[in-house]
Amino acid sequence: MTDLPLVIRAELPADTAAIDKLHERAFGPGRFARTAYRLREGVPPAPGLSFTALVGTLIVGSIRLSPIVAGGVPALLLGPLTVDPAFMNRGIGRRLLERSIAAAKEHGHTLIFLVGDEPFYAKVGFCRVRAGRFTLPGPVDPARFLMLDLTGETPDDLGGPIIPAPFAA
Repeated sequence: MTDLPLVIRAELPADTAAIDKLHERAFGPGRFARTAYRLREGVPPAPGLSFTALVGTLIVGSIRLSPIVAGGVPALLLGPLTVDPAFMNRGIGRRLLERSIAAAKEHGHTLIFLVGDEPFYAKVGFCRVRAGRFTLPGPVDPARFLMLDLTGETPDDLGGPIIPAPFAA
């Protein structure tokens, strides 16, 4: 974990510009073409489920969850999870991830999806989506398409397209 004086708090509207710059530094301009970004386009992050990490007043990390519909049921899309490159490998991403997952559980959500690095996300319970079970509206590496069942009670036969959805708490 980090030995920095780190504060994790709910994302505020005033954080948007700093978070956008953080995403630009971390992911570059090509990020807008990715399938996960297209799912989030025009959909604000879910209130109470998106967080920032600060060292002093500097935003050094961010995690967002956005509402989606997966196979006809409400779900969440995690991402982006971003840590400023100067602050990487200090446990900030993991702390943001754990905080966001805990908040999703507290709000009664059942499924979280993401496109990301399985070895990192598997540490908190994410696993690969079974081939053909859910589909995204664009290309994605199947080895990076992950989900987390927050209840352990999601039916194995639930599947279908993943589409954006307005947030309903």
